[in-house]
Amino acid sequence: MGKETINGRIGVDSVNMVDRPITVGLVGLGSLGIRLGEQFAELSDSELVAIADVNEEILADAGEELGVPDASRYQDYETMLDSESLDAVAIATPNGLHYDQTLAALERDLHVLVEKPLATSVEDAYEVTQRAEASDRTVMVGYQRHFNPAYDLARERWAEGDRTPRFITGEITHDWQSYYEEMEDWRMDEFLSGGGHLLNVGTHVIDAILWTTDLTPTHVNAYVDFHDDEQIFDKQSSTIIEFEEGAVANVSDTGIVARTREHVHIWDEEGAVYLEGREWDDRTGHTIDADGTEHDPYFGYDRRLSKGRAFLDSILSGTEPPATVRDGLSAVVVTKAAYESGRRNERVAIADLYPFLDEEYL
Repeated sequence: MGKETINGRIGVDSVNMVDRPITVGLVGLGSLGIRLGEQFAELSDSELVAIADVNEEILADAGEELGVPDASRYQDYETMLDSESLDAVAIATPNGLHYDQTLAALERDLHVLVEKPLATSVEDAYEVTQRAEASDRTVMVGYQRHFNPAYDLARERWAEGDRTPRFITGEITHDWQSYYEEMEDWRMDEFLSGGGHLLNVGTHVIDAILWTTDLTPTHVNAYVDFHDDEQIFDKQSSTIIEFEEGAVANVSDTGIVARTREHVHIWDEEGAVYLEGREWDDRTGHTIDADGTEHDPYFGYDRRLSKGRAFLDSILSGTEPPATVRDGLSAVVVTKAAYESGRRNERVAIADLYPFLDEEYL
């Protein structure tokens, strides 16, 4: 398969990489890691030079699939970081490892693409954000809706426009029933997962609402249906998010239904933007005006290389990535506040839960 580039642009001068691709190491070789590895192997201005995974068999299979030689396959990711000549690292490991691995990469002055969530606690996400923003490295969180023009439709109207949302609904459904029944997957490990369906899947809807509106969350009131007595692994939840600007959002999340569906609907006084999706196919969007007429249908985009492409473009141009560490922190803050509200069975104030957060981080 031949390599591909977008718009024929390789801004190598910004990183002093004249006439050579960005070298990337990949940590974590599950299905998501393989997809990322394929992107960096295919894009013309990157080269996948090393991979790491704790599972030796998976490491060998992925190495063959991605064309990485045996000498550049590692069971220990820090050995990979120290042994290879890398410009960047992509992290697609379980949630609980993101914090340590991102900081390890930053300590070695590498650019980082880390999958969501940024961390499994607000404290860790805040530290990663501070460390990333104090560096001159690109750190991008893998929220793919930030590369989707349908979601850009909403962001242009509110976060980048002059309108204020008033009412928001978000919903995502998904089948995690086998995980709850068997309790053997890493998603059912308290350290590796850090939570249940809301942190692992529902975070996409929470992030999408925060990113497209740029509203400031102040309070959260959630009902959370936990699978375990320790109240770690949620099965489904209903969350009300209140915003400083006067808007309210209702987010419904479940992991105990048969199929995947998603929507984010955002209203202001002049109408709405509706964002819709089924399974893990492309998301679509359209606008609704004040008299109920639908306009500007958007029917998807080619996302196959979009995440790797966005990461590389940010490195090469020296510009902010489409999904920043600040975005990742905001999603963790609201998600963990929902868990705490559910455990307490009461409305909670974000500022009271996390007083160490500066106002600029909310």
